[in-house]
Amino acid sequence: MVSRIACVGGGPGGLFFATLIKQADPSVEVTVFERNRPDDVFGFGVVFSDATLAGIHRADPVLREALADQGRHWDSIEVRLKGERVTCGGNGMAAIHRRTLLALMRARATEVGVDLRYGAEVSGPEELAGYDLIVAADGTNSRFRERLAAELRPRVDVATAKFIWFGTDYMFDGLTFVHQRGPHGVFAVHGYPIGPDVSTFIVETDEETWRAAGLDEFDVASPPGPSDVKTRRYLEELFAEQIDGRRLLVNNSRWANFRTRRAQRWHAGKVVLLGDAVHTAHFSVGSGTKMAMEDAVALAAGLAAHPGDLEAALAAYEAARKPPVDRIQGSARPSLAWWEHFGRYHDAFEPLQFAFHFLSRSIGKSKLARRDPAFVADVEADWRRRQGSAPLDSPLKVGPHLSTGRLATVETSQDGAVAALPGGARVPLRDTTAPGAGQGLWLAAPEAESDLSGVFGRLATAVEAGPPPLVAVHGGTPLTRVLLGEQARLGHGVPALIVEESLNDDRAETLLLSGRADLVGSQTAGRPA
Repeated sequence: MVSRIACVGGGPGGLFFATLIKQADPSVEVTVFERNRPDDVFGFGVVFSDATLAGIHRADPVLREALADQGRHWDSIEVRLKGERVTCGGNGMAAIHRRTLLALMRARATEVGVDLRYGAEVSGPEELAGYDLIVAADGTNSRFRERLAAELRPRVDVATAKFIWFGTDYMFDGLTFVHQRGPHGVFAVHGYPIGPDVSTFIVETDEETWRAAGLDEFDVASPPGPSDVKTRRYLEELFAEQIDGRRLLVNNSRWANFRTRRAQRWHAGKVVLLGDAVHTAHFSVGSGTKMAMEDAVALAAGLAAHPGDLEAALAAYEAARKPPVDRIQGSARPSLAWWEHFGRYHDAFEPLQFAFHFLSRSIGKSKLARRDPAFVADVEADWRRRQGSAPLDSPLKVGPHLSTGRLATVETSQDGAVAALPGGARVPLRDTTAPGAGQGLWLAAPEAESDLSGVFGRLATAVEAGPPPLVAVHGGTPLTRVLLGEQARLGHGVPALIVEESLNDDRAETLLLSGRADLVGSQTAGRPA
Protein backbone atom coordinates (compact mmCIF):
# COMPACT_ATOMS: atom_id res chain seq x y z
CA MET A 1 0.00 0.00 0.00
CA VAL A 2 1.35 3.44 -0.94
CA SER A 3 1.08 5.65 2.12
CA ARG A 4 4.06 8.02 1.70
CA ILE A 5 4.79 9.73 -1.64
CA ALA A 6 7.68 12.04 -2.43
CA CYS A 7 7.41 14.27 -5.46
CA VAL A 8 10.73 15.77 -6.57
CA GLY A 9 10.07 18.96 -8.52
CA GLY A 10 7.57 21.73 -7.88
CA GLY A 11 6.62 22.57 -11.46
CA PRO A 12 3.09 22.26 -12.85
CA GLY A 13 3.31 18.49 -13.35
CA GLY A 14 4.64 17.74 -9.88
CA LEU A 15 2.24 20.09 -8.10
CA PHE A 16 -0.74 18.82 -10.06
CA PHE A 17 0.04 15.17 -9.30
CA ALA A 18 0.55 15.94 -5.62
CA THR A 19 -2.80 17.74 -5.49
CA LEU A 20 -4.68 14.99 -7.31
CA ILE A 21 -3.34 12.12 -5.22
CA LYS A 22 -3.85 13.99 -1.93
CA GLN A 23 -7.43 14.96 -2.68
CA ALA A 24 -8.17 11.41 -3.83
CA ASP A 25 -6.90 9.96 -0.54
CA PRO A 26 -6.27 12.49 2.23
CA SER A 27 -4.65 9.75 4.35
CA VAL A 28 -1.67 9.54 2.01
CA GLU A 29 1.34 11.63 3.06
CA VAL A 30 2.44 13.65 0.01
CA THR A 31 5.58 15.81 0.10
CA VAL A 32 6.90 17.98 -2.73
CA PHE A 33 10.64 18.73 -2.70
CA GLU A 34 11.66 21.73 -4.82
CA ARG A 35 15.27 22.87 -4.87
CA ASN A 36 14.43 26.48 -5.76
CA ARG A 37 12.54 29.02 -3.70
CA PRO A 38 8.83 29.65 -4.43
CA ASP A 39 9.63 32.89 -6.28
CA ASP A 40 12.48 31.40 -8.35
CA VAL A 41 10.46 30.93 -11.54
CA PHE A 42 12.41 30.49 -14.77
CA GLY A 43 10.67 31.29 -18.04
CA PHE A 44 7.62 33.35 -18.87
CA GLY A 45 4.39 31.93 -20.28
CA VAL A 46 2.76 28.55 -20.74
CA VAL A 47 0.22 28.01 -23.51
CA PHE A 48 -2.58 25.49 -24.01
CA SER A 49 -4.81 24.80 -26.99
CA ASP A 50 -8.56 24.71 -26.34
CA ALA A 51 -8.78 21.16 -27.70
CA THR A 52 -6.35 19.67 -25.17
CA LEU A 53 -7.67 20.77 -21.79
CA ALA A 54 -10.73 18.61 -21.18
CA GLY A 55 -9.02 15.80 -19.23
CA ILE A 56 -7.07 18.23 -17.07
CA HIS A 57 -10.19 20.25 -16.29
CA ARG A 58 -12.12 17.14 -15.28
CA ALA A 59 -9.39 16.12 -12.84
CA ASP A 60 -9.22 19.45 -11.01
CA PRO A 61 -10.46 22.96 -11.86
CA VAL A 62 -7.29 24.83 -10.88
CA LEU A 63 -6.03 25.34 -14.45
CA ARG A 64 -9.44 26.18 -15.89
CA GLU A 65 -10.02 28.80 -13.20
CA ALA A 66 -6.51 30.20 -13.60
CA LEU A 67 -6.89 30.62 -17.36
CA ALA A 68 -10.36 32.11 -16.98
CA ASP A 69 -9.39 34.60 -14.27
CA GLN A 70 -5.82 35.56 -15.15
CA GLY A 71 -4.97 34.06 -18.55
CA ARG A 72 -5.26 35.40 -22.07
CA HIS A 73 -7.27 33.68 -24.82
CA TRP A 74 -7.17 34.05 -28.61
CA ASP A 75 -8.47 32.35 -31.73
CA SER A 76 -6.13 33.42 -34.54
CA ILE A 77 -2.50 32.84 -35.40
CA GLU A 78 -0.70 35.73 -37.07
CA VAL A 79 2.36 35.33 -39.32
CA ARG A 80 4.45 38.41 -40.09
CA LEU A 81 6.83 38.41 -43.03
CA LYS A 82 8.31 41.08 -45.30
CA GLY A 83 6.04 43.81 -43.98
CA GLU A 84 2.82 41.81 -44.32
CA ARG A 85 0.62 40.14 -41.72
CA VAL A 86 -1.32 36.96 -42.50
CA THR A 87 -3.85 35.51 -40.06
CA CYS A 88 -5.48 32.09 -39.76
CA GLY A 89 -8.40 31.64 -37.37
CA GLY A 90 -9.85 28.61 -35.65
CA ASN A 91 -6.78 28.05 -33.49
CA GLY A 92 -8.22 28.59 -30.02
CA MET A 93 -5.51 28.85 -27.36
CA ALA A 94 -4.97 30.30 -23.93
CA ALA A 95 -1.83 31.30 -22.06
CA ILE A 96 -0.88 32.38 -18.58
CA HIS A 97 2.29 33.61 -16.89
CA ARG A 98 4.18 30.66 -15.45
CA ARG A 99 4.66 32.55 -12.18
CA THR A 100 0.90 33.10 -11.85
CA LEU A 101 0.05 29.49 -12.66
CA LEU A 102 2.56 28.11 -10.17
CA ALA A 103 1.31 30.40 -7.39
CA LEU A 104 -2.25 29.21 -7.92
CA MET A 105 -1.16 25.57 -8.07
CA ARG A 106 0.86 25.94 -4.85
CA ALA A 107 -2.18 27.40 -3.14
CA ARG A 108 -4.34 24.53 -4.35
CA ALA A 109 -1.80 21.91 -3.20
CA THR A 110 -1.54 23.52 0.23
CA GLU A 111 -5.33 23.67 0.48
CA VAL A 112 -5.67 19.89 0.10
CA GLY A 113 -2.85 19.18 2.54
CA VAL A 114 0.31 18.64 0.44
CA ASP A 115 3.56 19.35 2.29
CA LEU A 116 5.56 21.78 0.12
CA ARG A 117 9.28 22.04 0.90
CA TYR A 118 11.24 24.69 -1.01
CA GLY A 119 15.01 25.03 -1.06
CA ALA A 120 15.13 21.24 -0.64
CA GLU A 121 17.76 19.64 -2.88
CA VAL A 122 17.27 15.93 -3.59
CA SER A 123 19.84 14.20 -5.80
CA GLY A 124 18.78 10.56 -5.81
CA PRO A 125 16.45 7.83 -4.52
CA GLU A 126 18.66 6.93 -1.57
CA GLU A 127 17.80 10.27 0.07
CA LEU A 128 14.10 9.30 0.09
CA ALA A 129 14.38 5.75 1.39
CA GLY A 130 11.39 6.10 3.72
CA TYR A 131 8.90 6.81 0.92
CA ASP A 132 6.81 4.16 -0.84
CA LEU A 133 6.78 6.04 -4.18
CA ILE A 134 9.12 8.66 -5.62
CA VAL A 135 7.76 10.78 -8.47
CA ALA A 136 10.64 12.42 -10.36
CA ALA A 137 9.18 15.55 -11.90
CA ASP A 138 12.53 17.31 -11.88
CA GLY A 139 12.53 18.63 -15.42
CA THR A 140 14.49 18.12 -18.60
CA ASN A 141 17.80 17.95 -16.73
CA SER A 142 16.45 15.28 -14.37
CA ARG A 143 19.04 13.83 -12.03
CA PHE A 144 16.82 10.83 -11.33
CA ARG A 145 16.64 9.97 -15.03
CA GLU A 146 20.41 10.04 -15.31
CA ARG A 147 20.89 8.01 -12.11
CA LEU A 148 18.51 5.32 -13.43
CA ALA A 149 19.62 5.50 -17.07
CA ALA A 150 20.63 1.84 -17.25
CA GLU A 151 17.06 0.77 -16.46
CA LEU A 152 15.12 3.59 -18.13
CA ARG A 153 17.27 3.77 -21.29
CA PRO A 154 16.71 7.45 -22.08
CA ARG A 155 17.79 9.06 -25.33
CA VAL A 156 17.95 12.60 -26.56
CA ASP A 157 17.88 14.31 -29.98
CA VAL A 158 19.46 17.77 -30.12
CA ALA A 159 18.04 20.30 -32.60
CA THR A 160 20.38 22.36 -34.75
CA ALA A 161 18.44 25.61 -34.32
CA LYS A 162 19.26 27.99 -31.49
CA PHE A 163 16.56 29.50 -29.27
CA ILE A 164 16.36 31.96 -26.40
CA TRP A 165 13.40 32.82 -24.15
CA PHE A 166 12.48 36.42 -23.26
CA GLY A 167 9.41 38.33 -22.26
CA THR A 168 8.36 41.73 -23.56
CA ASP A 169 6.10 44.56 -22.45
CA TYR A 170 4.81 44.73 -26.03
CA MET A 171 1.36 43.15 -26.14
CA PHE A 172 0.75 40.69 -28.96
CA ASP A 173 -2.93 40.11 -29.80
CA GLY A 174 -2.47 36.33 -29.85
CA LEU A 175 0.03 33.74 -31.02
CA THR A 176 2.24 35.62 -33.45
CA PHE A 177 5.21 34.47 -35.52
CA VAL A 178 7.55 37.24 -36.65
CA HIS A 179 10.31 36.60 -39.18
CA GLN A 180 13.01 39.20 -39.66
CA ARG A 181 16.12 39.28 -41.81
CA GLY A 182 18.91 41.25 -40.17
CA PRO A 183 22.49 42.05 -41.19
CA HIS A 184 23.71 38.60 -40.08
CA GLY A 185 20.83 36.32 -41.11
CA VAL A 186 17.22 35.46 -40.33
CA PHE A 187 15.66 35.43 -36.86
CA ALA A 188 12.14 34.36 -35.93
CA VAL A 189 9.91 35.06 -32.92
CA HIS A 190 7.14 33.08 -31.23
CA GLY A 191 5.18 35.74 -29.34
CA TYR A 192 1.96 35.55 -27.34
CA PRO A 193 0.32 37.43 -24.46
CA ILE A 194 0.44 35.84 -21.01
CA GLY A 195 -1.07 38.57 -18.85
CA PRO A 196 -2.33 42.15 -18.91
CA ASP A 197 1.09 43.71 -19.49
CA VAL A 198 3.55 41.06 -20.68
CA SER A 199 4.06 38.67 -23.60
CA THR A 200 6.33 35.72 -24.15
CA PHE A 201 9.03 36.39 -26.77
CA ILE A 202 10.96 33.29 -27.93
CA VAL A 203 13.58 33.83 -30.63
CA GLU A 204 15.07 31.17 -32.92
CA THR A 205 17.85 31.26 -35.48
CA ASP A 206 20.39 28.98 -37.10
CA GLU A 207 23.88 28.52 -35.69
CA GLU A 208 25.61 30.28 -38.59
CA THR A 209 23.53 33.43 -38.07
CA TRP A 210 23.96 33.19 -34.29
CA ARG A 211 27.75 33.11 -34.60
CA ALA A 212 27.88 35.78 -37.32
CA ALA A 213 25.96 38.13 -35.02
CA GLY A 214 28.49 37.53 -32.24
CA LEU A 215 25.86 36.05 -29.92
CA ASP A 216 27.95 33.03 -28.98
CA GLU A 217 29.93 34.76 -26.24
CA PHE A 218 27.69 34.15 -23.22
CA ASP A 219 28.72 31.22 -21.00
CA VAL A 220 25.63 29.00 -21.05
CA ALA A 221 27.34 26.62 -18.61
CA SER A 222 27.09 29.20 -15.82
CA PRO A 223 24.57 28.47 -13.03
CA PRO A 224 20.92 29.53 -13.62
CA GLY A 225 20.23 33.19 -13.03
CA PRO A 226 22.27 35.59 -15.21
CA SER A 227 20.83 36.44 -18.62
CA ASP A 228 22.48 37.18 -21.95
CA VAL A 229 22.28 40.98 -22.01
CA LYS A 230 24.20 41.37 -25.29
CA THR A 231 21.62 39.24 -27.08
CA ARG A 232 18.77 41.19 -25.49
CA ARG A 233 20.16 44.47 -26.83
CA TYR A 234 20.80 43.01 -30.29
CA LEU A 235 17.26 41.62 -30.57
CA GLU A 236 15.62 44.74 -29.18
CA GLU A 237 17.23 46.67 -32.01
CA LEU A 238 16.48 44.04 -34.67
CA PHE A 239 12.79 43.76 -33.75
CA ALA A 240 12.28 47.38 -32.67
CA GLU A 241 9.73 48.10 -35.41
CA GLN A 242 7.82 44.86 -34.75
CA ILE A 243 7.41 45.59 -31.04
CA ASP A 244 7.05 49.38 -31.24
CA GLY A 245 10.41 49.93 -29.57
CA ARG A 246 9.33 48.17 -26.38
CA ARG A 247 11.68 46.30 -24.04
CA LEU A 248 12.66 42.66 -23.90
CA LEU A 249 12.47 41.24 -20.38
CA VAL A 250 15.01 38.72 -19.10
CA ASN A 251 14.63 35.72 -16.79
CA ASN A 252 17.51 33.25 -17.03
CA SER A 253 17.45 34.14 -20.76
CA ARG A 254 20.25 32.34 -22.58
CA TRP A 255 20.69 30.52 -25.88
CA ALA A 256 20.19 26.76 -26.09
CA ASN A 257 19.45 23.96 -28.55
CA PHE A 258 16.13 22.23 -27.96
CA ARG A 259 16.46 18.67 -26.70
CA THR A 260 13.75 16.12 -27.48
CA ARG A 261 13.82 13.49 -24.75
CA ARG A 262 12.41 9.97 -24.76
CA ALA A 263 12.86 6.91 -22.57
CA GLN A 264 12.21 3.23 -23.18
CA ARG A 265 10.85 2.83 -19.65
CA TRP A 266 9.29 5.45 -17.41
CA HIS A 267 9.75 3.75 -14.05
CA ALA A 268 12.30 1.67 -12.17
CA GLY A 269 11.47 0.12 -8.82
CA LYS A 270 9.57 2.69 -6.78
CA VAL A 271 10.75 5.67 -8.88
CA VAL A 272 8.55 6.94 -11.72
CA LEU A 273 9.27 9.86 -14.07
CA LEU A 274 6.77 12.51 -15.07
CA GLY A 275 6.73 15.42 -17.53
CA ASP A 276 9.92 16.86 -19.01
CA ALA A 277 11.99 14.43 -16.96
CA VAL A 278 10.91 11.62 -19.29
CA HIS A 279 9.66 13.32 -22.48
CA THR A 280 9.80 16.69 -24.23
CA ALA A 281 8.25 18.08 -27.41
CA HIS A 282 9.26 21.28 -29.15
CA PHE A 283 7.60 24.38 -27.72
CA SER A 284 6.18 25.30 -31.13
CA VAL A 285 3.45 22.71 -30.52
CA GLY A 286 2.79 24.15 -27.04
CA SER A 287 2.51 20.86 -25.20
CA GLY A 288 5.16 20.64 -22.47
CA THR A 289 3.10 21.74 -19.48
CA LYS A 290 -0.03 20.09 -20.84
CA MET A 291 1.76 16.74 -21.23
CA ALA A 292 3.15 16.95 -17.69
CA MET A 293 -0.29 17.66 -16.25
CA GLU A 294 -1.84 14.84 -18.29
CA ASP A 295 0.90 12.56 -16.94
CA ALA A 296 -0.20 13.60 -13.46
CA VAL A 297 -3.81 12.66 -14.19
CA ALA A 298 -2.81 9.26 -15.59
CA LEU A 299 -0.40 8.47 -12.74
CA ALA A 300 -3.01 9.33 -10.11
CA ALA A 301 -5.54 7.18 -11.97
CA GLY A 302 -3.12 4.25 -12.16
CA LEU A 303 -2.49 4.38 -8.43
CA ALA A 304 -6.22 4.55 -7.70
CA ALA A 305 -6.93 1.58 -9.97
CA HIS A 306 -4.19 -0.61 -8.40
CA PRO A 307 -4.05 0.39 -4.72
CA GLY A 308 -2.19 -2.72 -3.60
CA ASP A 309 0.15 -3.23 -6.56
CA LEU A 310 2.65 -0.46 -7.28
CA GLU A 311 4.20 -2.20 -10.28
CA ALA A 312 0.79 -2.65 -11.90
CA ALA A 313 -0.09 0.99 -11.19
CA LEU A 314 3.10 2.29 -12.80
CA ALA A 315 2.72 -0.06 -15.78
CA ALA A 316 -0.85 1.21 -16.28
CA TYR A 317 0.45 4.79 -16.20
CA GLU A 318 3.02 4.06 -18.89
CA ALA A 319 0.50 2.19 -21.03
CA ALA A 320 -1.94 5.09 -20.84
CA ARG A 321 0.54 7.87 -21.54
CA LYS A 322 3.11 6.55 -23.96
CA PRO A 323 0.85 6.42 -27.07
CA PRO A 324 -0.40 10.03 -26.83
CA VAL A 325 3.08 11.30 -25.98
CA ASP A 326 4.49 9.42 -28.99
CA ARG A 327 1.85 11.07 -31.20
CA ILE A 328 2.67 14.54 -29.90
CA GLN A 329 6.39 13.99 -30.34
CA GLY A 330 5.73 12.67 -33.84
CA SER A 331 3.82 15.83 -34.79
CA ALA A 332 6.38 18.02 -33.04
CA ARG A 333 9.29 16.73 -35.13
CA PRO A 334 8.09 18.27 -38.44
CA SER A 335 7.38 21.47 -36.54
CA LEU A 336 10.86 21.53 -35.02
CA ALA A 337 12.39 20.73 -38.41
CA TRP A 338 10.57 23.70 -39.91
CA TRP A 339 12.35 25.99 -37.45
CA GLU A 340 15.69 24.47 -38.42
CA HIS A 341 15.12 25.54 -42.05
CA PHE A 342 12.93 28.65 -41.83
CA GLY A 343 15.63 30.93 -43.27
CA ARG A 344 15.29 29.13 -46.60
CA TYR A 345 11.51 29.51 -46.54
CA HIS A 346 11.79 33.20 -45.63
CA ASP A 347 13.71 33.83 -48.84
CA ALA A 348 11.79 31.45 -51.11
CA PHE A 349 8.15 32.33 -50.43
CA GLU A 350 5.90 35.34 -50.39
CA PRO A 351 3.93 35.94 -47.16
CA LEU A 352 0.73 34.02 -47.95
CA GLN A 353 2.46 30.88 -49.21
CA PHE A 354 5.00 31.17 -46.41
CA ALA A 355 2.18 31.23 -43.85
CA PHE A 356 0.54 28.18 -45.44
CA HIS A 357 3.88 26.36 -45.55
CA PHE A 358 4.32 27.09 -41.84
CA LEU A 359 0.79 26.22 -40.72
CA SER A 360 0.71 22.99 -42.77
CA ARG A 361 3.96 21.64 -41.35
CA SER A 362 2.05 19.06 -39.27
CA ILE A 363 -1.51 19.15 -40.63
CA GLY A 364 -3.12 19.15 -44.07
CA LYS A 365 -5.09 21.63 -46.13
CA SER A 366 -8.49 20.19 -45.28
CA LYS A 367 -7.94 20.51 -41.53
CA LEU A 368 -6.75 24.08 -41.97
CA ALA A 369 -9.82 24.77 -44.10
CA ARG A 370 -12.08 23.56 -41.29
CA ARG A 371 -10.37 26.02 -38.98
CA ASP A 372 -10.39 28.98 -41.35
CA PRO A 373 -12.02 28.47 -44.78
CA ALA A 374 -11.23 32.02 -45.88
CA PHE A 375 -7.51 31.61 -45.25
CA VAL A 376 -7.29 28.44 -47.35
CA ALA A 377 -9.46 30.02 -50.04
CA ASP A 378 -6.98 32.90 -50.24
CA VAL A 379 -4.09 30.43 -50.56
CA GLU A 380 -5.86 28.58 -53.38
CA ALA A 381 -6.74 31.87 -55.13
CA ASP A 382 -3.12 32.96 -54.91
CA TRP A 383 -2.04 29.67 -56.54
CA ARG A 384 -4.55 30.13 -59.37
CA ARG A 385 -3.35 33.67 -59.91
CA ARG A 386 0.24 32.47 -60.24
CA GLN A 387 -0.35 29.15 -62.04
CA GLY A 388 -3.60 29.74 -63.95
CA SER A 389 -5.36 26.56 -62.77
CA ALA A 390 -6.30 24.59 -59.67
CA PRO A 391 -3.31 22.92 -57.97
CA LEU A 392 -3.75 19.40 -59.32
CA ASP A 393 -4.57 20.67 -62.84
CA SER A 394 -1.76 23.20 -63.23
CA PRO A 395 0.71 22.58 -66.07
CA LEU A 396 4.44 22.27 -65.40
CA LYS A 397 7.44 22.28 -67.70
CA VAL A 398 9.65 19.25 -66.97
CA GLY A 399 12.72 19.45 -69.16
CA PRO A 400 11.45 19.22 -72.75
CA HIS A 401 8.07 17.88 -71.60
CA LEU A 402 4.87 19.59 -70.56
CA SER A 403 3.00 17.92 -67.72
CA THR A 404 -0.65 18.94 -67.98
CA GLY A 405 -1.23 18.33 -64.25
CA ARG A 406 0.62 17.69 -61.02
CA LEU A 407 -0.31 14.05 -60.23
CA ALA A 408 2.17 11.57 -61.69
CA THR A 409 2.31 7.78 -61.66
CA VAL A 410 5.71 6.25 -60.99
CA GLU A 411 6.37 2.82 -62.47
CA THR A 412 9.30 1.04 -60.86
CA SER A 413 11.63 -1.40 -62.55
CA GLN A 414 14.87 -3.23 -61.78
CA ASP A 415 17.13 -0.39 -62.89
CA GLY A 416 15.09 2.61 -61.74
CA ALA A 417 11.66 3.94 -62.54
CA VAL A 418 9.61 5.98 -64.99
CA ALA A 419 7.52 9.02 -64.13
CA ALA A 420 4.35 8.93 -66.23
CA LEU A 421 3.24 12.55 -66.35
CA PRO A 422 -0.26 13.85 -67.11
CA GLY A 423 -0.46 14.49 -70.84
CA GLY A 424 1.45 11.35 -71.79
CA ALA A 425 5.13 12.26 -71.28
CA ARG A 426 7.36 9.61 -69.71
CA VAL A 427 10.56 10.57 -67.87
CA PRO A 428 13.06 7.77 -67.15
CA LEU A 429 14.44 7.95 -63.60
CA ARG A 430 17.83 6.54 -62.66
CA ASP A 431 19.44 5.95 -59.27
CA THR A 432 22.81 7.43 -60.23
CA THR A 433 24.73 10.64 -59.68
CA ALA A 434 25.11 11.01 -63.46
CA PRO A 435 21.73 10.45 -65.15
CA GLY A 436 21.88 10.44 -68.92
CA ALA A 437 20.38 13.11 -71.14
CA GLY A 438 16.65 13.43 -70.53
CA GLN A 439 16.76 11.19 -67.50
CA GLY A 440 15.62 12.23 -64.05
CA LEU A 441 17.14 11.31 -60.71
CA TRP A 442 15.51 8.49 -58.70
CA LEU A 443 16.55 9.42 -55.18
CA ALA A 444 15.80 7.43 -52.03
CA ALA A 445 15.20 9.48 -48.89
CA PRO A 446 16.77 8.10 -45.71
CA GLU A 447 14.81 6.92 -42.69
CA ALA A 448 16.83 9.15 -40.36
CA GLU A 449 17.28 12.90 -40.73
CA SER A 450 20.89 12.48 -39.63
CA ASP A 451 21.54 10.66 -42.91
CA LEU A 452 20.19 13.46 -45.10
CA SER A 453 23.54 15.19 -45.54
CA GLY A 454 24.94 12.24 -47.50
CA VAL A 455 21.91 12.19 -49.81
CA PHE A 456 22.15 15.96 -50.22
CA GLY A 457 25.71 15.35 -51.43
CA ARG A 458 24.54 12.81 -54.02
CA LEU A 459 21.92 15.28 -55.21
CA ALA A 460 24.48 18.07 -55.54
CA THR A 461 26.81 15.80 -57.51
CA ALA A 462 24.01 14.87 -59.92
CA VAL A 463 23.05 18.51 -60.46
CA GLU A 464 26.67 19.52 -61.06
CA ALA A 465 26.98 16.77 -63.69
CA GLY A 466 24.14 18.38 -65.61
CA PRO A 467 20.82 19.31 -63.99
CA PRO A 468 18.28 16.50 -64.46
CA PRO A 469 14.81 17.52 -65.64
CA LEU A 470 13.28 16.03 -62.50
CA VAL A 471 14.24 14.68 -59.08
CA ALA A 472 11.86 11.97 -57.86
CA VAL A 473 12.12 11.39 -54.12
CA HIS A 474 10.85 8.13 -52.66
CA GLY A 475 11.21 6.00 -49.53
CA GLY A 476 12.27 7.36 -46.16
CA THR A 477 9.68 9.15 -44.04
CA PRO A 478 7.21 11.90 -44.96
CA LEU A 479 9.56 14.42 -43.35
CA THR A 480 12.80 13.24 -44.99
CA ARG A 481 11.07 13.04 -48.38
CA VAL A 482 9.89 16.63 -48.02
CA LEU A 483 13.28 17.93 -46.85
CA LEU A 484 15.02 16.19 -49.75
CA GLY A 485 12.45 17.47 -52.24
CA GLU A 486 12.88 21.01 -50.92
CA GLN A 487 16.64 20.67 -51.27
CA ALA A 488 16.10 19.85 -54.95
CA ARG A 489 13.59 22.55 -55.80
CA LEU A 490 14.69 25.36 -53.45
CA GLY A 491 18.37 24.56 -53.17
CA HIS A 492 19.09 23.57 -56.79
CA GLY A 493 16.12 24.84 -58.80
CA VAL A 494 15.22 21.35 -60.10
CA PRO A 495 11.55 20.28 -60.10
CA ALA A 496 10.81 17.81 -57.29
CA LEU A 497 8.39 14.89 -57.53
CA ILE A 498 7.46 13.52 -54.09
CA VAL A 499 6.46 9.87 -54.32
CA GLU A 500 4.04 9.04 -51.51
CA GLU A 501 3.37 5.59 -50.10
CA SER A 502 -0.36 6.36 -50.11
CA LEU A 503 -1.76 9.42 -51.79
CA ASN A 504 -4.96 11.40 -51.58
CA ASP A 505 -5.93 14.78 -52.98
CA ASP A 506 -5.62 16.55 -49.64
CA ARG A 507 -2.03 15.41 -49.15
CA ALA A 508 -1.15 16.21 -52.76
CA GLU A 509 -2.67 19.70 -52.64
CA THR A 510 -0.97 20.43 -49.31
CA LEU A 511 2.44 19.54 -50.75
CA LEU A 512 1.85 21.67 -53.85
CA LEU A 513 0.24 24.73 -52.26
CA SER A 514 2.93 24.88 -49.58
CA GLY A 515 5.78 24.77 -52.10
CA ARG A 516 7.13 21.48 -50.77
CA ALA A 517 6.80 19.75 -54.15
CA ASP A 518 6.25 20.50 -57.83
CA LEU A 519 4.68 17.13 -58.60
CA VAL A 520 3.23 14.40 -56.42
CA GLY A 521 3.09 10.76 -57.36
CA SER A 522 2.09 7.29 -56.30
CA GLN A 523 4.18 4.23 -57.02
CA THR A 524 3.21 1.11 -58.98
CA ALA A 525 5.09 -1.81 -60.47
CA GLY A 526 5.52 -1.11 -64.15
CA ARG A 527 7.10 -2.32 -67.36
CA PRO A 528 10.90 -2.02 -67.69
CA ALA A 529 12.04 1.57 -68.03
